[in-house]
Amino acid sequence: MNPTDLPPIVIAGGGTAGWMAAATLGRFAGRKVLLVESEAIGTVGVGEATIPQIRLFNAALGLDEAEFLRETQGTFKLAIEFAGWGGEGERYLHAFGTVGHGAGVLPFQHYWLRARQAGKAGPLSDYALNDVASRAGKMQMWQAEPGKPVPDMPWAYHFDAGLYAAYLRRYAEAHGVERVEGTIASVERDGESGDIAALVLDGERRIEGGVFVDCTGFRSLLLGGALGVEFMDWTQWLPCDRAVAVPCETKGEFTPYTRSTARKAGWQWRIPLQHRIGNGHVFCSDFMGEDEATKTLLANLDGAPTADPRVLKFTTGMRAQQWSHNCMALGLAGGFMEPLESTSIHLIQASIARLLQMLPGAEVAPAMRAEFNRQAEFEWTRIRDFLILHYWANGREGEPFWDRCRAMDVPDTLSTKVETFRASGFVHREHEELFTEPGWLQVLIGQGVVPENYNPIADAMPEVELTAMLARIAETNQRLVAAMPDHAPFLRAHIDPRKQAPTQQRIPA
Repeated sequence: MNPTDLPPIVIAGGGTAGWMAAATLGRFAGRKVLLVESEAIGTVGVGEATIPQIRLFNAALGLDEAEFLRETQGTFKLAIEFAGWGGEGERYLHAFGTVGHGAGVLPFQHYWLRARQAGKAGPLSDYALNDVASRAGKMQMWQAEPGKPVPDMPWAYHFDAGLYAAYLRRYAEAHGVERVEGTIASVERDGESGDIAALVLDGERRIEGGVFVDCTGFRSLLLGGALGVEFMDWTQWLPCDRAVAVPCETKGEFTPYTRSTARKAGWQWRIPLQHRIGNGHVFCSDFMGEDEATKTLLANLDGAPTADPRVLKFTTGMRAQQWSHNCMALGLAGGFMEPLESTSIHLIQASIARLLQMLPGAEVAPAMRAEFNRQAEFEWTRIRDFLILHYWANGREGEPFWDRCRAMDVPDTLSTKVETFRASGFVHREHEELFTEPGWLQVLIGQGVVPENYNPIADAMPEVELTAMLARIAETNQRLVAAMPDHAPFLRAHIDPRKQAPTQQRIPA
């Protein structure tokens, strides 16, 4: 069957999720795509920090990076800083990219742990290029030269989510996506199959389709409402259920990283954009009221607030199936993961990629739907475990919220990973798990989970060779960073519309 003969794909809701889906389906699906949204319904719009996979999404659409950064007031991101999670005054970075390099059959951490026990290793951060560059406020895109191995230096972005949605809307409409203005009044289901047949809009307009994508936010009107898919509540492990958000003037450090600062009953985010700083305070309402949370946030801004604070209520968790019948959910309609590790937009992107790979024709094959749900649940639960680790391994003793987090029982999938690491520094990335070994390593060490031992194979390396290897890695990172420009001038040069090519630099000899 010709794709153009298939019934349309209908996207319910706009925002970041809706327009990411519309842009991608408009570009690749080869069939009619409709997006239904109402100007009267606002979006959450606080997800402004990303991880490097967003570059793959933008590249697939053919977006020019400089134009994207101009249109979204974006900046570069190399890492996330966690301040106070191990206790007041403690801080570490979860930096993108590699940490050191392995030797023989062993990854780097075993050699570092051996040297650390002997008092001959620097902090783990010395061996991660993105960490060193972040702390120095530097940014660069390497143009690798043949025969000159260098550390990987991946980057992501901070951007205004509302501007990103508007940017993608223009792209989607240019690729044939039709936007329909209206509020969804009800959802019609086929009496025989139970599939969604049409959306009924105000004024009794019917929007029929073959595949429906639910981007209706926390309301989850299609997947949760019409189809009744259960929500799996993860509050027992991730107890924060409120966030107060406010932008402020651009002042202070123009950091190429996101900052997450632990507070009395949660944490505060700081996301530097070109035109403002995004701020928010995620907290647990069992331990702090909204007035106190707002006061805490406003007392810890770099500059004057540029809007009124607004409170968001949420429950962390996901729908038991992200695809039911002929409907799949994106973004908040499929679940909520607090923005501690900047995964919200990635989860949208990942589900869109799965949908493209498994896009149904005239009928939805049950096996494909089941595989979609298996992959989605695996990804969500492993990200959940990574977020739980931050709370569970905190060092903020004597504070009721944090004491309760340390005392909670965690999923077996997390406890197994932590215990194998404690035993001998072993870290394993399983299947499609999002976070890599260096990510787990940095958070575990950063929050005080230090292995009791290391793999004994690391002892085969002569001590002088081990010391030289660590020194060489640290010195290379320092030399590379010393040659990098500061984040702000690099960004200005990169987004200059008069430039014809990306701002790149050859690696210093």
